[in-house]
Amino acid sequence: MRILHVVHQYVPDHVAGTELYTQMVARAQVAAGHDVAVFTPLNRAGTFEGQAVPEEGVRVYRVPVGPREATAVFLSTFRQPALIEAFAAVLAAERPDVVHVQHLMGVPSAVGGALRGAGVPYVLALHDYWYGCANGQLLTNDTATICAGPSPHFGNCGRCAAARGGLPAALGPLFAPLMAWRNARLEPVFAAAARVLAPNAFVADTYTALGFPAERMVINPLGLDAPPGLAERVAARRAARPVGPPRFGYVGSIARQKGVHVLIEALNGLPDDAATLDVYGDMRTFADYAAELRALARHPGIRFHGLLGRDRLWDTLAELDALVLPTLWYEASPLVIREAFAAGLPLVASAIGAPGRMVRDGVDGLLFPPGDVAALRLVLLALVERPALLAQLRAAILPVRTVADHVAQIEAIYEQIKN
Repeated sequence: MRILHVVHQYVPDHVAGTELYTQMVARAQVAAGHDVAVFTPLNRAGTFEGQAVPEEGVRVYRVPVGPREATAVFLSTFRQPALIEAFAAVLAAERPDVVHVQHLMGVPSAVGGALRGAGVPYVLALHDYWYGCANGQLLTNDTATICAGPSPHFGNCGRCAAARGGLPAALGPLFAPLMAWRNARLEPVFAAAARVLAPNAFVADTYTALGFPAERMVINPLGLDAPPGLAERVAARRAARPVGPPRFGYVGSIARQKGVHVLIEALNGLPDDAATLDVYGDMRTFADYAAELRALARHPGIRFHGLLGRDRLWDTLAELDALVLPTLWYEASPLVIREAFAAGLPLVASAIGAPGRMVRDGVDGLLFPPGDVAALRLVLLALVERPALLAQLRAAILPVRTVADHVAQIEAIYEQIKN
């Protein structure tokens, strides 16, 4: 089968969840015997000659569009002639049986029209909430609170756009028509997809609540390939650890919407010798927030370690007793949940977004109301006072879905829709 992936940016120029996911799926499809290419903008100056660069069997078409700030990326939804011209050329050269649209941020919505005009079926992946929210997170720029989606006249989206540009909220009405136009351009792209792939029911339900059609949505849980022998390696490290209080951990971005301050305040209320907390994440990205966290940490067991390298991930998880996700926003499908389960780590998570659906409360983890310091403290205290509870939760963790299973489901969907 000839497959073309479309993604807003790609490795190694950009290394984040969607980019790494696209690379993983593309390479897995090549390994399965398919003919695979990737189309992506490149935010550098240059000329597109129509040539692909082969990378591990995947042909990658990078189209230089010049350096782009956030505003230029946003405006590319409406018009970016160089990208549309290049996409038409790649579409003609590749003649794909199916196109997998991973993300269109910074890519013209006219890509959808080009696919429809060429009669090429496509699937749409939902990595966040971008088709209904320009932020992609349903999190407001002005108040940093969860948003229910566009208001009838997009007034709230206008305020969000003004805040993102550092402008007064009073100027929001000026941006509302532009935000409405943006969504009007993207709705047909969503509606014409042969299938829409959601990583879990929460993301699918959220899009339905935003007014997007649900009849062609398919739940396609993400996969993870853990290193061979991981279970034995983790068990050996845990057995070699000295007896002591529970070790809780946080692994992820150091950003306010992640709720790390909630976790620190919860631990501050525990006795000094009750537990420890290891925080892993880049303290430089949001330096003011990181400084706030350091000042907030009063418990002697709280330790900040900085960014956790992939080479140290599994050994680090093996040193913990439970992972805590105190998120305050609608996370779509955090990789760290699958990694924790693969390492046999129970989750303590906010009952919000995908974590609230992926963690089975009282079975393989414990949930608490988002932002509720007292409730989180009680959950942590229960794990401190009842060591058997940790073992009970750990024993109920199910095997993590493999990448092969995930990609096999995608292939089955391709077979259903290809011409």
